[in-house]
Amino acid sequence: MMFASKRRSLLKTLSWRTIASLDTLLLTWLVTGSITAGLTVSGLEIITKMVLYYFHERTWIKCKYGIDKNVKKVIEKNKG
Repeated sequence: MMFASKRRSLLKTLSWRTIASLDTLLLTWLVTGSITAGLTVSGLEIITKMVLYYFHERTWIKCKYGIDKNVKKVIEKNKG
């Protein structure tokens, strides 16, 4: 049993990508002076980083490192 649903991971992915992509847009615009460059770079990285983050999140859910012992017991108990 996982303590976080795939839907939760997807929603976290979307909310983070919105924040991070706005940051990329603004930084690229400031560095290059071109809003077109900012939109192009942030548009491309939205897709690639969203996919990477989703799989990163799902991998960390499977990892038990740093999870409280009591939580580990509940997880193991619910596995079967």
